[in-house]
Amino acid sequence: MLHSALINVMVKAARRAGRSLKRDLGEIENLQVSLKGPANFVSAADRRAEEILYEELTRARPGYGFIGEEGGSRAGADKTNTWIVDPLDGTTNFLHGIPQFAISIALEREGVLTAAVIYNPANDELYVAERGKGAFLNDQRLRVAARRRLDDSVIACGLPHIGRGDLELARRELAEMMGRVAGLRRFGAASLDLAFVAAGRLDGYWERNLSPWDMAAGILLVREAGGTATGLTGNDDALATGHIVCGNEAIHGALVKILTPLA
Repeated sequence: MLHSALINVMVKAARRAGRSLKRDLGEIENLQVSLKGPANFVSAADRRAEEILYEELTRARPGYGFIGEEGGSRAGADKTNTWIVDPLDGTTNFLHGIPQFAISIALEREGVLTAAVIYNPANDELYVAERGKGAFLNDQRLRVAARRRLDDSVIACGLPHIGRGDLELARRELAEMMGRVAGLRRFGAASLDLAFVAAGRLDGYWERNLSPWDMAAGILLVREAGGTATGLTGNDDALATGHIVCGNEAIHGALVKILTPLA
């Protein structure tokens, strides 16, 4: 299908960075890795992918700001447009050779998410969305799942690990959810969890303590697929709070009702 010039720029950047990541995935044992924090590694592949994305995006749209996981915020002359980029979401999966990782690119224009691309180079799945124009997976239109009951639903979540997150809160949330849903899943890449909700593969998803680059593109995908994506209270901004819950209107509401009292 025909995409806008903006989406074409983003797709070109994602595919180029994806080729680099796919090569590195094939030689995972040779990666030079530096320790960034407990159980949280950043690889040479991650840094290289971000530089590829920065180069491609700034060449096509000079002056746009750029916020990346590795390089931080880079101001541009154009203060109304900012790229929000995760060059390798699912780093731990990647470093273990698990093909559940993605490049995530969003454009925020005057504070509004305008365009999104999420690309998993391991299986060549390309998700795109543009505000008001719908969400797509490899040119197939996406809609969130229609299930309205939690006991029919498969829900994804995040899980804290060593040195990060509130383990006791997570235990309370999991204990409450396990008795209410058809299945819980933890895949390890927030952008793809959101993309799976947009595609109807998952009925809902929640996670705490994320960064904007983890979820900006996925939020737009979910919304353009007819879903709802907010912070955990149901009416707050996930990008501002770092906590997200999403699904169709009914599932989103049911998750919010469970999660809000537990915090």
